[in-house]
Amino acid sequence: MVTASGTPLSIGRVSLRVNDLASVADFYQRVVGLHRHDADGEQITLGNGHKPLLTLIRDASARRASPREAGLFHTAFLLPTRADLGGWLRHVADLGLRLDGAADHLVSEAVYLHDPEGNGIEVYRDRPSEQWPWQAGGVAMRNEPLDFDGILVEGETSVWAGVPSDALVGHVHLKVGALEPAERFYRETLGLDVTCRFPGAVFYSSGGYHHHLATNIWNSRGAGVRSDHLTGLAEVEILRNAQGQGVPSSAGDGAQFTDPWGTVLSVRNA
Repeated sequence: MVTASGTPLSIGRVSLRVNDLASVADFYQRVVGLHRHDADGEQITLGNGHKPLLTLIRDASARRASPREAGLFHTAFLLPTRADLGGWLRHVADLGLRLDGAADHLVSEAVYLHDPEGNGIEVYRDRPSEQWPWQAGGVAMRNEPLDFDGILVEGETSVWAGVPSDALVGHVHLKVGALEPAERFYRETLGLDVTCRFPGAVFYSSGGYHHHLATNIWNSRGAGVRSDHLTGLAEVEILRNAQGQGVPSSAGDGAQFTDPWGTVLSVRNA
């Protein structure tokens, strides 16, 4: 069975630059269910209780990023089971939170929302990899209606107390200015495989996962390099596991790469 973390490369933590640290941190704890790990007044790290998944960095003077600029489309938090997703959906319903959308992607079941500063969030669960519909050219992913009723029924057995200890950042979806240079970078520099091509988007993975990273031009076609002084994505951590392939072997622990739009990816040994 292929999992998001049982691959040569996987996603570690995502770092976001925010104007209002307290408000955004409260949202990720209260709504998403992340647990606080540490804080120093200028940044807060949140995670699954034992592993950091998200670092929020205070920058009160940073300009609020526009949806048309390159950067983060969403951070996708992967819950271990369908019952966990159902428990989380019951939790957000109790909060009266309005969601941005939801879909059955064939490989996964996903729900979408955004934080107080507009950073996209996905909360999802994977189907077993044996059920993923691979075909010539990659894995099939579509946007089908989500079975809310079935997920909520399974959630009746789950008492929501925040994300489980084995929740992860399963993937990160990025906004870019053009797909071809993005593909050259993510295939040739990071050594990822293309798993799916969708109108306006390309999906990449390591080790047969459906996708660890994705790039799209749905809102950002033609976008230039991001300014350093914007809210939103500051860094994506890529974990190199025991048999990590793809990233140049000369790149040591902590090596940094920057994609054509200024997105920083730091490679660290798991």
